[in-house]
Amino acid sequence: MVTALPGAAAPVTSHGVVRVAQPVGTLSITVPAAVDLGAAFPGSSISRQVGEVRVSDTRVSLNAVWTATVSASDFTTPGGGAARQISRSQFSYWSGQATSTTGIGTRVPGQATSAQAQTLSVPRTAFAKTSGSGINTTAWQPTLILTVPAAAVGGTYTGTVTHSVA
Repeated sequence: MVTALPGAAAPVTSHGVVRVAQPVGTLSITVPAAVDLGAAFPGSSISRQVGEVRVSDTRVSLNAVWTATVSASDFTTPGGGAARQISRSQFSYWSGQATSTTGIGTRVPGQATSAQAQTLSVPRTAFAKTSGSGINTTAWQPTLILTVPAAAVGGTYTGTVTHSVA
C-alpha cells in the first residue's frame, strides 16, 4: 500500500506506508520602506547604505535553504524622454557580510565587498543560505551605488529596488 499526503507527489515504495511531510512555517523578507539616495551631479556617482534587509525562516525543516534576490526598475523624473530616465544598469549593489544571524546554517553574501558590487541590469543574488535547518534569521545592510548619466537633467528620480526570497 502507498499513501501520499494531500498536495504531495505520490511516493513509490515496494511495501509499507510512506508519508511525506510538508515543512511548517514561512519564509519572508523585510526591507526598508523607502530610501533617499541624496543628490549627485550628472556624470558623478553617489553611494548609500539602504538600511537593514532581513530574511526570516520559520520553516521546520532539516534542510531549509533559500536565496534572496535583488532587482531594480529604471528610475525616472516627470516629463519623459531619455534625459529624464536613469537605467537600472546605472545602479550597482553589494550586500556586504551578514550583520546578524540566528539559527544554524551557512550564509553566503552575494557581494561580500564593494569590489564585488554588481550592476542591477539583471536580478542578482543578494544573499543565500546554502545549508542548515529552518528557524533562523539573516540580516545585512546593502549598499547602492548610482552613476548618474552625464546627460541626466535635474529632478527627483524615483524607482523601485526589490528584494525577494525563495
